[in-house]
Amino acid sequence: MLFFRSEADLNAWLQAKGYTHGATLTVSQLWGLSQRWYHNRMNVKFHGRTLEQVGEIFREVGLVSDFWQ
Repeated sequence: MLFFRSEADLNAWLQAKGYTHGATLTVSQLWGLSQRWYHNRMNVKFHGRTLEQVGEIFREVGLVSDFWQ
């Protein structure tokens, strides 16, 4: 995972490395995802998630592009 201050910084890095643009998250989306993903992971009753549950978490934080499907 890499962090960039701006879309311009990301694009400059991509160009310098010769990479193509992939999926990105805002800090707000990352925070929302981490809260939803880890809030119950230490509970002894936690046994993973279904694909439907994972998809719901992604949609809740706005991760709806093809990458997240």
